[in-house]
Amino acid sequence: MFALDATASREPTWATAKQLHRELFGAAADTATVSIQLCYYRSFAEFHASPWLTQADELLAHMDKVECMGGATQIRRLLRHYLQVGTAATPVRTMVFVGDAVEEPTPELLDLAGQCSMKKQPLFMFQEGRDPQVATVFEQMARLSGGAYATFDRTSADRLRELLGAVVRYTAGGVKALTRSGREGDKMLLAQLPD
Repeated sequence: MFALDATASREPTWATAKQLHRELFGAAADTATVSIQLCYYRSFAEFHASPWLTQADELLAHMDKVECMGGATQIRRLLRHYLQVGTAATPVRTMVFVGDAVEEPTPELLDLAGQCSMKKQPLFMFQEGRDPQVATVFEQMARLSGGAYATFDRTSADRLRELLGAVVRYTAGGVKALTRSGREGDKMLLAQLPD
């Protein structure tokens, strides 16, 4: 699952971020063993979840429709969706989240992250910008869930591309796929994953 904060605070970098997201999602959708659901929130109660997609063109068509709009974060709602959408027959293996703010009670988010860990559904939290309070929450959520955390900004698009590519490889092939590749993004991700 790929999830985006599409609130107004991301508007200044949205065009650049959107192009990067499109590249990554397209590459992920071309991975035959991976189905992807694009989720995003914006406004004050608007939450969207696409169908599960396996074709890059379908995924990119959904991505192209996403525009930023003012509103509050809905990370809690997103995590509840993530926890509920998978089944024993069709598990959801990972969620990649890209956002820049947290406006919800931290204890509730950490509790949901812990529930993700119990269901073996890690969170890969990517923070746009450098807000230290957001960093603390995102890092804790990633750690509690068994996932990983990283920051990016306008100058580190290549780093984000490497890390998200590593998450796609992890989703498709687990830790073995990361270990075999030897790419920098894979090494950074492996350093954060629990043993």
